[in-house]
Amino acid sequence: MLTLYSYPPLFGVADNNGYGLKVFAFLKLAGVPFRHEHIFDASKAPRSQLPYVVDGEDTVGDSETILAWLTQKYRLTIDAALTPQQRTQNLLITRMLDDLYWVVSYSRWQDERYWHLFRDALKREHPAVTDEVLVKAKAFNAQRYYYQGIGRFDPDAAMARGLADLAAIAALIPAQGYVHGDKATAIDAGLYGFIANIYFYDIDTPLKQFVVAHDNIVRHCRAVHAAVNPTKP
Repeated sequence: MLTLYSYPPLFGVADNNGYGLKVFAFLKLAGVPFRHEHIFDASKAPRSQLPYVVDGEDTVGDSETILAWLTQKYRLTIDAALTPQQRTQNLLITRMLDDLYWVVSYSRWQDERYWHLFRDALKREHPAVTDEVLVKAKAFNAQRYYYQGIGRFDPDAAMARGLADLAAIAALIPAQGYVHGDKATAIDAGLYGFIANIYFYDIDTPLKQFVVAHDNIVRHCRAVHAAVNPTKP
């Protein structure tokens, strides 16, 4: 059976990283059976990044590559009805979510206003994760942020960048239904992956305050959450 390897759950979502949660939601929405294995050490993953999937002799990493590979291999029709314009819009949203990812990650691992709260939440839900592992992960992320660019922002400037991304998302999500109509598609899984990791995040950051203040974002997030976690509220 197909196996998804991703980071551990946190705050009631199946993966505390937006990319892994995106793939999880896509698999659920597309109706693909799979096993979900949670790991913290990504050193053995393709390009040392999570998530990745293993299906027989195939190992595939990178969330967008995974979605394209799954769609082709299993002949999935989740996006079959999209127009060329909608596919272009999806690409733009996906790239914007890549930008939002860095702000969300920075707010957890680098922003000292919230780091200790995130650290303590991880330790509560996953006691096997040691202080030594978390300190190493924090240092590793600080290096990533510096070379990516977000690490050269001060915390308020980094947060402002994320709020700008969320403002664009708020303008794109409709009051009812999903991004492209009454049926959820892959882009809804992508949005859920990142928004759920803000909305269900039990720490009051400006990112969460923005999401909570926008009924359309909350409704969309909760709708996908219910669809991919039918036994959870």
